[in-house]
Amino acid sequence: MKMKTILFLSALLFGISTASAQNLPRKVENVKILDLEGKAASLPFFGEKNLMIFYVDPDRHKQNEDFTIELEENHRAQGDNLYGFGVMNLKDAPMIPNGMARSMAKKRTAKNGATVLADQDRILSTAWGLGDCNNQFVLMIVSKEGELVFLRKGELSEKDKAEFYRVVEKYK
Repeated sequence: MKMKTILFLSALLFGISTASAQNLPRKVENVKILDLEGKAASLPFFGEKNLMIFYVDPDRHKQNEDFTIELEENHRAQGDNLYGFGVMNLKDAPMIPNGMARSMAKKRTAKNGATVLADQDRILSTAWGLGDCNNQFVLMIVSKEGELVFLRKGELSEKDKAEFYRVVEKYK
């Protein structure tokens, strides 16, 4: 009897903490991470524009590749009030040296003009309470008021994509 009660309470507390960790919208702060040269950098346009952030584990950089190609081609997430960029979650990719990841990103951004930053110590995920982001593609929208209004991790479902497009419409 006691064991059942303990298991039930543990599951309940775990569920509550998971639910509250994903409770949106919630206020977030700008953080200092690194640019591709390894120099300290804040998140671009934080507090000035709405942000669409791709927080990606380099081990899983192709997760949701079809979706990111779709975004580039259909322009549904573009607008004067929205700025999109990527952040490499380097701490969760220990087999890829940080310098090599930044070098590869530099080559790619030279071609496509994208902004990519590097998070070597889970600074962003810790500061924003994102939980475990290892092996995950994390898609976020942060309003210019500094509120995290959209968050999805891992492989995006069709429902996740539809919800993303619904939310991003408000912030373009």
